[in-house]
Amino acid sequence: MTEPVIYELSVPGRCAAHLPEVDVPVSELPPDALLRDDLNLPEVSEIDLVRHFVHLSQFNYGVDVGFYPLGSCTMKYNPKVNEDAVRLPGFTATHPYQPEDTIQGNLRLMYELQEFLKALSGFDAVSLQPAAGAHGELAGVLMMRAYHLAHDDPERKVILIPDSAHGTNPASTAMAGFEVVELKSDERGNVDLQDLKANLSDRVAGMMLTNPNTLGLFDENLLEITRLVHEAGGLMYGDGANFNALMGIARPAELGFDVMHFNLHKTFSTPHGGGGPGSGPVGVVQALADFLPGPIVMTEDYLFDANTGELVDDSFGWEESPDLSDEHLYEGTWYYLDMPPASIGRTKSFYGHFGVLVRAYTYIRMLGASGLRESAEAAVLNANYLQSILKELYPLPYDRTCMHEFVIEGRVEGAPDIRALDISKRLIDYHFHPPTNYFPLIVPEALMIEPTETESRRTLDSFAEAMRRIAQEARENPQLLHDAPTSTPVGRLDEVRAARHLILRWQPEDAREG
Repeated sequence: MTEPVIYELSVPGRCAAHLPEVDVPVSELPPDALLRDDLNLPEVSEIDLVRHFVHLSQFNYGVDVGFYPLGSCTMKYNPKVNEDAVRLPGFTATHPYQPEDTIQGNLRLMYELQEFLKALSGFDAVSLQPAAGAHGELAGVLMMRAYHLAHDDPERKVILIPDSAHGTNPASTAMAGFEVVELKSDERGNVDLQDLKANLSDRVAGMMLTNPNTLGLFDENLLEITRLVHEAGGLMYGDGANFNALMGIARPAELGFDVMHFNLHKTFSTPHGGGGPGSGPVGVVQALADFLPGPIVMTEDYLFDANTGELVDDSFGWEESPDLSDEHLYEGTWYYLDMPPASIGRTKSFYGHFGVLVRAYTYIRMLGASGLRESAEAAVLNANYLQSILKELYPLPYDRTCMHEFVIEGRVEGAPDIRALDISKRLIDYHFHPPTNYFPLIVPEALMIEPTETESRRTLDSFAEAMRRIAQEARENPQLLHDAPTSTPVGRLDEVRAARHLILRWQPEDAREG
């Protein structure tokens, strides 16, 4: 029997909320033409309303409920101290239009986060503006374009992108007005150097490279790739979506990248999925610093007289050190927003997704340098442990030491009709979120698995056992996988039809299609 929805619980006269008496002047209603008299809202009691929404919430699956091995998404556990920090009144009660002297704490946090990201990546400058990873990609590619235009080189209109790249890379490139040239992977999952050399020319603006790539592999020819692109006059863009494997271990700028975005919501632990929230700051080498999207947070030293409340010297730096023997004089730092001199402009209103910035800052401060490195090492260890088990059950196209994620083929020997989708749907019956399906495209029936550093060996063993049972079921009772999931409120959907014929609101039973 189907659980009744809230409209079906409606009884005329019931009310879930009682509003207080109006204690402000009553306003006129808008004109009748702007009002609706046919708004069919359900009439239910408070307990009906609470039970309905709590019941719906129990259908949700998230990282607080169970293992979420969604490859390339880094769905790690999000420490609750991050939520405590972002809810501090000094953060929640401020507004970006406030004068700078009233938000010095907020600006200091942003400045220090910029400095942390510079230290982790090796870049010379960072902007916190972009609102998500793909947004950071677009900002990075626009900076590459601005750089070439500033150097009187407008004919560089080609961006090289490996076939193992994230799907957003070619989209960001096209949006910025560049042409995309795809590069092949070699038999070990690296960029094919011969294909790269064949496509280098004076029209190449640069190359976008995800490293580790979406196969979960660190490119063995990375230094050669960056050398070749730079010698051809191009710039290297690093897709930072997989930075969780590198933080505290390798710095992208030292590997030859000129610009990279950070996925704060992935690497630095903010709840995400379903469209947000996200944050995609960009870091650059000095040659690109003037083109950063802004504003960014800058600092200036000052000397403050506590007796008068005035600045004694507000210039940046002193030719001679000030006399601080007077106990009423204090040195300080002023934080302010400024646009880089050749900025590509704002990429977002205000100053980035501030709540995500606070969570990332808290995460970095809680772990420290050694903790961040340990997180990356644990993520790589977990991925290799799981890969070593699953490669005995499912084909592993690139049998190499992986980084923080790996890709297997969703096929089972002796079960020719089983596909990756069948395996993923059956995993739901074992109470695991499925991994990423059919990506990267260069692996047939791809299952992309990322365990992250926050999962225990017990969890990984439980997941591996579920995958072992599914492989056995595939051979002995393949229909079980074709019918999965069988333990959920809704069975397997026609996903293509669902995407093309959206139903975004409740309809009575007799009005629904099929």
